[in-house]
Amino acid sequence: MTHATSLPSDLHQWVTRHVVGMDTAAVTDASWPRGDSRVWRVRADHGEAFIKLYPSLEKYEREVKGCAHAGRALADTEAPHLLASDPERSAVVLSALPGRVVRGLPLEQTEEQHVHRLAGDLLRRWHDTPEPIDDREHQRIMASVTAQADGAAVPLERLGDQLSPAEQDLVRDAAHDLPDLARPLPLAYRHGDYSPRNWLWDEAAGHHSLIDFEESAPGIAVEDLVWLCGAAWPIRPDLRAAFLTGYGRPLSSTEQRALV
Repeated sequence: MTHATSLPSDLHQWVTRHVVGMDTAAVTDASWPRGDSRVWRVRADHGEAFIKLYPSLEKYEREVKGCAHAGRALADTEAPHLLASDPERSAVVLSALPGRVVRGLPLEQTEEQHVHRLAGDLLRRWHDTPEPIDDREHQRIMASVTAQADGAAVPLERLGDQLSPAEQDLVRDAAHDLPDLARPLPLAYRHGDYSPRNWLWDEAAGHHSLIDFEESAPGIAVEDLVWLCGAAWPIRPDLRAAFLTGYGRPLSSTEQRALV
């Protein structure tokens, strides 16, 4: 939820050089309740923009690279434009897009299915636009998968007495198999947080777009479906079918198992 606020003074001075009319602009805090990045919406005489301040140089660089990737992968109105950036502040100015965040929107079933089909189509184009992945980056990706597999021991230790022996075996088997499953899977430049909270839907225009690139990086393509697989698809198989229709292909058996 947004509320009236003001930018930190040094940030305000920097933004003034890039957004016309800042002296009379309306500024609202648009940050998510969770997360450590700060986001402000600026409504000035000549239009709207978003200011983002990142907690680390890494997240800032990912946002900047993600904007560049979006410019190559997506249509002009499907992602924000980078209007200004400052690595010393880890801050950016981004153009505003029409529409509202999909998460929490009271959509009818057919409209929600349509949005998920469009989201699948957008992600396929995002994944199909190549970025160089060198050997060092590939090693980092595989190390990340191994770390996820090793992390399975944590919930087993905490919840072991609440899981049946069969459920415990399932987690152990999945953790054991994941690194080998991941090796042959397609790599891509991932969005990194592909969920309805980062999709915008303009109901009047029937237009879908994507925001928030601070988690974007090379990785295993199917990782972008983790949130959907864990939170949406188990209770809404119709959304899974719509999304994969937009994505343009079903998941392979290896992708499906690795995803789960």
